[in-house]
Amino acid sequence: VANLFSGLILLLDKSIKPGDVVAVAGTYGWVNTLGGRYVSVVTRDGIEHLIPNEEFVTTRVENWTHSDSKVRIKLPIGVHYRSDVERAIGICERCAGEVPRVLADPKPVCQLRNFADNAVELELRLWINDPMNGINNVRSDTLRRIWHAFHEEGIDIPYPRQTVDLVTAEGGWARAVV
Repeated sequence: VANLFSGLILLLDKSIKPGDVVAVAGTYGWVNTLGGRYVSVVTRDGIEHLIPNEEFVTTRVENWTHSDSKVRIKLPIGVHYRSDVERAIGICERCAGEVPRVLADPKPVCQLRNFADNAVELELRLWINDPMNGINNVRSDTLRRIWHAFHEEGIDIPYPRQTVDLVTAEGGWARAVV
């Protein structure tokens, strides 16, 4: 009864409709159909989840396309402390702008976020207006372009390193970088 009543609420308030991109109850996908008892949500893997209507009424639902299909993607990027940070920021913004699905308005923006243990942390923010076509493929395309551009421009991407000082029995010492 609760699912039937919840289904009526969903149909009347039109908060969920076929084609919407939603995240609910640990599932992310596209609303396929609305039924009297459940909502059919299809994931990027092609798996169809039949989620009880009550879930959509009683729990938090993220509807990525309810009133606007624009979605912002945030990409963390680390550069070496020896790298030219301003140049790295420019490269990130340029590479994001070259990805066909990334919107020119609002334009991609890269910010310096933190001075961390192993890297200067940047965050690239970009917008797309078609999340139903996937988000991770835009992430991958953008990061691949940045990877190649960083290598061409001599911008180093750091990795964690540790320095270990070893004291010998004779009182000497040795240093190892791992």
